[in-house]
Amino acid sequence: MIRLFVSDTLEADVQIVPSRGQTHYLMNVMRLGVGDEVLLFNGRDGEWRARVAQASKRDCRLLVLVRERVQAVGPDLDLLVALVKRGRLETIVEKAAELGARRVRPVITERANADRANIARLAAIAIEAAEQTARMDAPEIFGVQSLESVLSGWSGVRRLMFCDEAGEAAPAAGALAGAASGPWSILIGPEGGFSPAERARIRALPGALPVSLGPRILRADTAAIAAMTLWQAVLGDWRGA
Repeated sequence: MIRLFVSDTLEADVQIVPSRGQTHYLMNVMRLGVGDEVLLFNGRDGEWRARVAQASKRDCRLLVLVRERVQAVGPDLDLLVALVKRGRLETIVEKAAELGARRVRPVITERANADRANIARLAAIAIEAAEQTARMDAPEIFGVQSLESVLSGWSGVRRLMFCDEAGEAAPAAGALAGAASGPWSILIGPEGGFSPAERARIRALPGALPVSLGPRILRADTAAIAAMTLWQAVLGDWRGA
């Protein structure tokens, strides 16, 4: 069944007006008609079944019927990723949503491949991925910040999995196996890697855990996928899947 992420409050007998893009998708791409059903979620109220109550090429109204699943969220996992070229960054955001990240935070590093990102487009990609994965929330996409501004407020309450391709670090799976669950962030650098000063700064953070992702140098999108996969398998919600 088609799933849509909406911002409206979801409860029985409420009518939802989908966005223009969602209306086009439902009416003109999927060709739904009055009486057809969809699933709705907003990250707060669980997942609800709804029926198309009004339908035309340019207009659609959905009547919320009954809650199918209570609200649930995945582990508290942030992905901090250095700005890379647009296509790779979009892939990272899509896969972060599929792999259960709660937030994606693009950061500017000394060797970053870009200095800006289309946050609205990245948010739309995250929502579309969330709709297709059965998760009941969509990852929050933060505005671009400098790496230094993110690290300057680091308290150590949130652990940091630092994927360090240039220094001595234990293999990720083994290092994570001895760590505690809880709030975590994963930090992925740019194609050119972190500068020596950045590496020293990150390693000195309270709660930082430098790890290796293997003997080969990975592109940023591959590294992000590998790191999130390892973290979910060892400390995340894959353990109880």
